[in-house]
Amino acid sequence: MAVTAKSLEACLIEEGSISDAILERARERQREGKRLGDVLREMGAIDSQTYARALASHYGLPFLEKLPDNDPTASECVDLLPINFAKRCQVLPIGRDDDAITVATSNPAALGPLDDLRVLLHKPIRVVVAPGDVIVDRINRVYDMASGSASDLIEGLQEERLDMIATELVEPRDLIDADDEAPIIRLVNSLLFQAVKDRASDIHIEPYERDLAVRFRIDGVLYDIINPPKRFQPVIISRIKIMAELNIAEKRLPQDGRIRIKLAGKDVDIRVSTVPTVHGERVVMRLLDRSSTILQLDELGLIGGKLASVDQLIRQSHGIILVTGPTGSGKTTTLYAALSRINTTDKNIITIEDPIEYQLHGVGQIQVNPKIDLSFASGLRSVLRQDPDIIMVGEIRDSETAKISIQAALTGHLVFSTLHTNDSCAAITRLLDMGIEPFLVSSSLIAVMAQRLVRKVCPNCREQYRPPMEELRQLGVTLDMLEENPVFRAGAGCEACKLTGYRGRSGIHELLIIDDEVRNLIMRSADSAEIRRAAAAKGMTTLREDGADKILRGTTTIDEVLRVTQDDLGV
Repeated sequence: MAVTAKSLEACLIEEGSISDAILERARERQREGKRLGDVLREMGAIDSQTYARALASHYGLPFLEKLPDNDPTASECVDLLPINFAKRCQVLPIGRDDDAITVATSNPAALGPLDDLRVLLHKPIRVVVAPGDVIVDRINRVYDMASGSASDLIEGLQEERLDMIATELVEPRDLIDADDEAPIIRLVNSLLFQAVKDRASDIHIEPYERDLAVRFRIDGVLYDIINPPKRFQPVIISRIKIMAELNIAEKRLPQDGRIRIKLAGKDVDIRVSTVPTVHGERVVMRLLDRSSTILQLDELGLIGGKLASVDQLIRQSHGIILVTGPTGSGKTTTLYAALSRINTTDKNIITIEDPIEYQLHGVGQIQVNPKIDLSFASGLRSVLRQDPDIIMVGEIRDSETAKISIQAALTGHLVFSTLHTNDSCAAITRLLDMGIEPFLVSSSLIAVMAQRLVRKVCPNCREQYRPPMEELRQLGVTLDMLEENPVFRAGAGCEACKLTGYRGRSGIHELLIIDDEVRNLIMRSADSAEIRRAAAAKGMTTLREDGADKILRGTTTIDEVLRVTQDDLGV
């Protein structure tokens, strides 16, 4: 490597607009063995990309802002290059030709790792410079893709070692770094790898009389993954219970625990639930990717006038806004999107959740803890003494929580919460059934939004088609709607969508705005059907009608909308 005439300091000044004064302060803070760039990054003077670009300029080497996707060279070198070495030294092969292998590094001055690579790969290397975080992210992805699937590992299980394996307690910081040879440990780790890779929200381990089934819930639907031999059931479940810090000796009572791990660089929180069944303990693990970004309202499937109405409602100064739907319908995600939209420095926002699924910067988040009697109701009472502007209650489960939420709304707070009801109008009757006086409901409630999640047509294999008119009539689609020549799409099935024809999910929504007419109906304790008729007369679209709109736009299919709206009474 031929060093250019420019010093590193001159390159940093040129690339990062750093003054001599900042460089001087960085030199004063620089300790022995620490790079100048690391000190500057700690001071916030430069980012990793600026420093990598300056290093490339200083050493006269090519600079890559991004590394190539799906590079076969990196995948081929996985077996030769230990991941611990690659991540510690921040080096990764990214290309090859007849003469040499191209290697990306964040520190071209570290000649030792580059010499080691030359020996490991048995070929000359050509060095390029890339930001360290970019290299580490690509290392995680490459080694994640190279991880063996759970089904491949079943064959490696050794029965005579299972009791010893199941009591192994040490966990690596990142499971991709795991070099455990114990087959059960590798099997459980591989299940977690595959679940994250397949975008699964839940892992089900279900014991039966003669076999054991492992299923993943992907986009709301359960799929069979593997069937380990029945004899491995006790140690697989014991391994999971140890990771979740549960009592492995207690098999008669349900238990709940949590696993905090890293998978391919992602911080994943796993909620573990075990229940005893006649054929052994059944385990369900809910995966929450804590590093995932919070969706915005316009990414949830809200469009047009409905999006504008929601945006206006969440900016009210006081009142209750409810989101309803069954478990797994995305209610909490919608509330997070709403809070993210209105989260500004002049507002004090506090949430009470079970569990805390996303981290919201600038928002005080409280975790419900039944062991110390910290419930939604008791937490809500304490929150009201924290001078909040906006409160989010994870779920209204009882009359006490409902009453406190309504009192908070009546005393000048904006309250967001969820209810488990099939549609928006049923939320009103649910509150009345909880013993809330009709005049309190009518004066505090400002809107209820029911929602479901439908699978979206896979963008990689979608094809146009024309569905039979009989199917369209089930959704209330008329010939007038078809005059606009909508594009109907369905997925043929490909590797990206696991041959299902679907990838990802979108919401369909039913928004009930509490106006004067609805308030009068609430005061008369009208049933949900009467409220629905009044709201529909003013233009409220039902879940199924919103689903039909998504079909006409080519977002989803008829089968999907019918599947999630079979209880919709508005048809």
